[in-house]
Amino acid sequence: MRDQPSGPSPVAVAERTATEEPDLAHHGDSEVGAGLIDLAVNVRQAPPPAWLADPIAATLTDLARYPDPAPARAAVAARHRRHPDEVLLTAGAAEGFVLIAQALRGIRRPVVVHPQFTEPEAALRAAGHPVERVLLDPADGFRLDPSVVPVDADLVMIGNPTNPTSVLHPARTVAALARPGRILVVDEAFADTTGDAHTGEPESLAQRRDLPGLLVLRSLTKTWGLAGLRIGYLLGAPELLSRLAAVQPLWAVSTPALAAAAACATPVAVEAERAIAADLAADRDHLVARLADLPGVRVAGRPASAFVLLHLPDASRVRETLRDRGWAVRRGDTFPGLGPDWLRVAVRDRNTTDAFIEVLREIMEA
Repeated sequence: MRDQPSGPSPVAVAERTATEEPDLAHHGDSEVGAGLIDLAVNVRQAPPPAWLADPIAATLTDLARYPDPAPARAAVAARHRRHPDEVLLTAGAAEGFVLIAQALRGIRRPVVVHPQFTEPEAALRAAGHPVERVLLDPADGFRLDPSVVPVDADLVMIGNPTNPTSVLHPARTVAALARPGRILVVDEAFADTTGDAHTGEPESLAQRRDLPGLLVLRSLTKTWGLAGLRIGYLLGAPELLSRLAAVQPLWAVSTPALAAAAACATPVAVEAERAIAADLAADRDHLVARLADLPGVRVAGRPASAFVLLHLPDASRVRETLRDRGWAVRRGDTFPGLGPDWLRVAVRDRNTTDAFIEVLREIMEA
């Protein structure tokens, strides 16, 4: 491993991919099964509102034509105050990671900041890139210190807010990672869960056009319950997006997904998602408060999104016992930087939270 910049403490360390690898292909949907209450998948479970469902349904009579992304791209661009050529629509944010890995073949030193969603690293590795990891320290609340990222890293990938930690890094801290000669990829799949009617998305970089090499990934599948439809997008400089578009399959985004993208970019949608985020914050506070009553359970960092990360002893046994009792939660040991004593729990309504806490309490006290 190359020398690291001087100054950082053990708060975070950069390291080569370890010999004993976590299962990067494991995701929350693998935890869910028939009859289980789902706290493992971070997708809002409410049905889509009419202003979203109706345009999607209307496309079902027009599927003989090939998809035309132009109207949806223009709508997304207007939402983020960008030009349409600064938007690339994708079949979910996950496709964006694959496009980055496949298009940027000249990258020499890609770095992924962990713990975070595993698909960015998985896509890089599948494309043959050697991957280095920067592991943030739970003792420091998984706080990002830009100085721990190797100076000569020419690709840096980070989530904000980060899955699975639910930590929201300050925009200025993430922006400090940008520099000429480096591509900075910020996964903002959960950014719309962090704001409210007054603050919007306070730490988002989606509208920043001044940072060199910035790519922002967004997802519409979380808040709007569209995981099965597959719709997301990338924001960035046109010359960078054109490299990614060159390796994207033709007509990658379906006509129903394009209708969803256009609908979710309207002022009505933005107002609705900020109201949802405010309600989510109250439900999250309730979950965190109830967890604080359980001895041995610690909530990591300061949660800011649709899930919380828990540290508790014998978490593997607890997860299996929860499953036996009808509850699905997300194991943490498949995320680099975590281990078998971590679980991720989705934020749900207060009644669901209260029922979950009582079951978890019984298991912890057994």
